[in-house]
Amino acid sequence: QVQLVESGGGLVQAGGSLRLSCAASGRTFSRNAMGWFRQAPGKEREFVAAISWSGSSTSYTDSVKGRFTISRDNAKNTGYLQMNSLKPEDTAIYYCAARSGRNAYTDKEKYDYWGQGTQVTVSS
Repeated sequence: QVQLVESGGGLVQAGGSLRLSCAASGRTFSRNAMGWFRQAPGKEREFVAAISWSGSSTSYTDSVKGRFTISRDNAKNTGYLQMNSLKPEDTAIYYCAARSGRNAYTDKEKYDYWGQGTQVTVSS
């Protein structure tokens, strides 16, 4: 039973940066792995990044490696996605997700809790 709320989306020009936040409510958030997914109109929701419960391991989709950084602060019950060098193809609704387990996975089917999403739009 984890509730997630994303924030930090917006409109940014290509090459710019945004930091998304995922505020979680739940007594055991620190034991939950979390991830970020995104969905563009007409497309399936796709994996972006994931992090284990302790932050000891991370995973990224190839298209964002070197540009995005996932992190978490369990003391604040908050996860983050720092997005640098943004490209128009990054435009999508970004969703924060958590699962009842400590290990990170790239498959959206393995996640139990989802936020409402935050829009990220990157202009040329």
